[in-house]
Amino acid sequence: MRNLLLLLLCIIPGMITEAQDLTGSLEGSVTYITSQSVYVKFPSTARINSGDTLSVMQAGKPIQALVVKDLSSTSCVCTPVLSIKLSVADRIIFIPKNDRPSSIPVTPLPPLSQVQADTSSSAEITMVPEQAFPVKKDSPVDTTVNEKPALNKRKATVNGYFQVASYSNFSNLDADFNQRMKYTLSLNLKNIGGSGLSAETYMCFVHSNTNWDQIQSDLFNGLKIYNLSLNYEFNKTFRLWFGRKVNPKVSNMGAVDGLQFEMRFRPLTVGIIAGSRPDYRNYGFNFNLLQFGAYLFNEFPTRNGPVQTTLAFIQQNNDGKTDRRFVYLQHANSLIKNLTFFGSVEFDFYRQVLTPEDSSFKQNNSPKLSNLYLSLNYRILQKATISLSYSARQNVIYYETYKNFLDKLLDTETLQGYSLQVNYRPVKNLTIGASGAYRFQKNDPRSTKNASIYITYNQIPWLGVAMTGSFTWLETAYLTGKVYSLGISRDLAAGKLFAGLNYRYVDYRYSSLDMGLPQNMAEVNLTWRIYRKISFSVYYEGTFEKINSFNRLYAQLHLGF
Repeated sequence: MRNLLLLLLCIIPGMITEAQDLTGSLEGSVTYITSQSVYVKFPSTARINSGDTLSVMQAGKPIQALVVKDLSSTSCVCTPVLSIKLSVADRIIFIPKNDRPSSIPVTPLPPLSQVQADTSSSAEITMVPEQAFPVKKDSPVDTTVNEKPALNKRKATVNGYFQVASYSNFSNLDADFNQRMKYTLSLNLKNIGGSGLSAETYMCFVHSNTNWDQIQSDLFNGLKIYNLSLNYEFNKTFRLWFGRKVNPKVSNMGAVDGLQFEMRFRPLTVGIIAGSRPDYRNYGFNFNLLQFGAYLFNEFPTRNGPVQTTLAFIQQNNDGKTDRRFVYLQHANSLIKNLTFFGSVEFDFYRQVLTPEDSSFKQNNSPKLSNLYLSLNYRILQKATISLSYSARQNVIYYETYKNFLDKLLDTETLQGYSLQVNYRPVKNLTIGASGAYRFQKNDPRSTKNASIYITYNQIPWLGVAMTGSFTWLETAYLTGKVYSLGISRDLAAGKLFAGLNYRYVDYRYSSLDMGLPQNMAEVNLTWRIYRKISFSVYYEGTFEKINSFNRLYAQLHLGF
């Protein structure tokens, strides 16, 4: 606890530092590349908005290479200009709108990582954009307030997309054929009619050939509304949200169904939250789960990027009784050149302690650390970066919601973990990366460990393809495994047709069995950009064992607007 207090004393002074002006361009680097998306890391994305363009330097001149699709406080998910090849650790420049030409019209294609996640299992899986859904506890969250144009220069804009996707699973076993359909709508209406009123939504409807009766009994078994809200900006100081909205400054509390009011007095922002939580059973609306609270947000610029701090006080109820009461603190800065720090901590101030003598529960309002996450990202050289993180997490306990099995939850030990990642580009088009993680709980029979290494080479001579090879080793409480992977990808028609092939060999060995489970996995993906913001993607994955085979087929039609 003493160390945590020292941490708080070090970062709280940032709440009262005076503001300065941000000027000039912002430099970042590529951290990860999929078939359709490029992930770029910046010290901060405070001045970057969805739809902005990012550039690379060629012959001493900035060339527009990426269009920002989604963003958090330090990272951007971008759609590439397909004629420009990029590698991990490439230098990326953001030039403010006043100093650069207009954005490049590029169709936002679905990232391959989303395709793989959606097709890896027949279970219900819903992928949502970072800004529309609570991020994981051990992931940095966005605390950025995007700068608005002057009120007399508001411009009405409309952007979003509609997607129809099909997920099919079949095998040589007697199991029934399973097909799941998913319809997704993302819409953002900004400054409607030139006023301060805006609206946004992100929702999905999912059904399969086996669960239609469940949807008929309860629509929210298929319909998932992650964002459905109105936003009115009275002026530069006052702003109001109404509806279901995840507040990026306190996203760990999840979505709020109700009102959120914000008052901005630079460099300090004060926010008030009042509403309810989504139903924990089907993510529908449940106004018995009331929640309310307040937060302070401070942001001030420095030469290396902004310093951002959030302090929030939240009370969550269930049918009028306290379910959870906690304080949330989040801080991010780039005070040292090339070094980015992010930290978040949660203290619960409401607990029910089990009394072993009579199996009763007694209330305890003393603070208890429930979650801690710290991360550092350092660019050692122009072509090398290293990232280090530590997390200590416990189950978030809602005492009224989980009261029927509190005794089991209270016995759960803290899950702690460390991770390390290094990326290096020794020469042009060649990138080498390695990562490792270690997680443990006191009651685990064996800690979880994993390590991986990858090598990527873009633009292989005469072939014009990108090739990536990787190796992953993992060990858990019940298995050890090795995964070997080799993949290639290529533009078949510049800006129109893209294809990729991948092969993986998986060798799992279970502790309870004196035998291994080798698997051969083949993947094929194809993306066709039909016209500007209209694209079609298809992805196939086959898993082949000695006797059995499993097949997954994913297809998606994307209509942007």
